[in-house]
Amino acid sequence: MPIPARQAAIAAAVVAIAGLGVAGYAVMRPAPDMFAQCRVDGRPAPIGGPFTLTDETGRKVTDRDVITGPTLLYFGYTFCPDVCPMDNMRNALAVMALEDSGRMVTPVFISVDSGRDTPETLRQFTDVMHPRMIGLTGTPEQVKAASKAYRTFYQIRDPEDEYYLIDHSTQTYLVFPELGFVENFDRDVEAEDMAARVACFVDAWTASQAAKTAPAGQ
Repeated sequence: MPIPARQAAIAAAVVAIAGLGVAGYAVMRPAPDMFAQCRVDGRPAPIGGPFTLTDETGRKVTDRDVITGPTLLYFGYTFCPDVCPMDNMRNALAVMALEDSGRMVTPVFISVDSGRDTPETLRQFTDVMHPRMIGLTGTPEQVKAASKAYRTFYQIRDPEDEYYLIDHSTQTYLVFPELGFVENFDRDVEAEDMAARVACFVDAWTASQAAKTAPAGQ
């Protein structure tokens, strides 16, 4: 091959490789964050995942059965003397405020105390908090898997004590169907502030759902 032709071939190969690099970058670049305007500390690390548990009616359910719309998840236990009742009531108050503005969010309470929290016990607890709050329990293995997926912590202080206490994480997780986890809320966030922040996420999600179903060209 004559030298000019060889140089042209090499140049073409370089351009092609560079093009592949740009294309690869475009593929690897993270998708735009539809919730960017709602976040306080930027996009959180990805957590969450599928789970199989038992609801407060005794029915076996999966995450797809439970997370059918905007959902607030909290891990705790009904025998908790103070933290869990306060946190779940805060979540319930936030949900009520969201309802008043026409935004429906489902509060969910996942028990980490499979030894004592029966479906009936959970139903009594959630009914006090909010009529739409869903209580979930399961086998120790199922609860551990759900907790691990959301990177929560729990540990029984003294398993030999009949009235044992459980140390556990106290964050609340906002999740959406298909998208999964999008934000977490520490327990020092007040109900009013939580409702305002969740509303932003719900509105962004609702807009994205509407865009998906809108006729082409609109």
